[in-house]
Amino acid sequence: MSVPLIDMAPLFGDDAPARRETAARIAGACEDDGFFQVVGHGVSPRTIATLAFQASAFFALPVSEKARIGMDRGGSAWRGWFPLGGELTSGRPDDKEGIYFGEELPPEDPRVAAGWPLHGANLWPAAIPGLHPAVEAYMSACARAAGALMEGISLALGLERDYFARAYLTCPTLLFRIFRYPPTSPGGWGVGEHTDYGLLTLLAQDEVGGLEVKARSGWVAAPPIPGALVCNIGDMLERLTEGRFVSTPHRVVNRAARERLSFPFFYDPDFAAQMTPVPATARRRASGPRWDGADVHAYEGAYGDYLLAKVGRVFPDLKAAALDA
Repeated sequence: MSVPLIDMAPLFGDDAPARRETAARIAGACEDDGFFQVVGHGVSPRTIATLAFQASAFFALPVSEKARIGMDRGGSAWRGWFPLGGELTSGRPDDKEGIYFGEELPPEDPRVAAGWPLHGANLWPAAIPGLHPAVEAYMSACARAAGALMEGISLALGLERDYFARAYLTCPTLLFRIFRYPPTSPGGWGVGEHTDYGLLTLLAQDEVGGLEVKARSGWVAAPPIPGALVCNIGDMLERLTEGRFVSTPHRVVNRAARERLSFPFFYDPDFAAQMTPVPATARRRASGPRWDGADVHAYEGAYGDYLLAKVGRVFPDLKAAALDA
């Protein structure tokens, strides 16, 4: 098995047959192993290269300087830097460090004013001023690409092109991470087996590789393809389609002798959107247990509650300090 490569450029155009053909290819990938790579996404190589340069400069800073934007300073907005081993998968530390970002929201935004967790301002390192515009440019371009992909997914399900935009994405939850993976230690992992939480993830990765997908045939690599972004679907898209589309486990093991950078962007439902499945004609019930024994189809309620339960397991100490206080 290899991860399919799809040209998504027709999703931006006015050629309806070409859009539907692209949507059909996306449907096939989502029904199979839930992973594909896309070109024609509109995120320029220069945008990605600039982001990689600025990220490398940040990670090269002394720990004391990086700690100036530590996650313990981000409060309930859940933003900032964490050190190697500071994030958990299945209760075990990952071999990576990273920075959490989200949509930049001012204090007067109604969601911030109401005290919603995971909403607010980012933390920016004064020592690397170029990181701020680089992150903003990348997130903006990825949001546009993800919006087009969700239109394609609506068409893939036989729904109106704007179905997801109307039903679940009034104010999408936009989250972004920058990760640095040193060579994985023997017996360890860069990040352990997991699935993503929301609708759609877009990932730019450098040439080092290390991303692996748990396909039906077993673990397979999702190697870097120049100019392509990796795309995978999350738990809530599996939930909303009642298993027609699959949220597939994946992991990172950096087997190279040098560090790896990756840039995952998460395009998720409105924090307050109810996770009610799409119309019955567009879905089918999943069969068989998930990798983790969980049943995402049993979940009822707002997306934000599902997300908070998940991220609290990744940073249990931060959850206690920022969300449970």
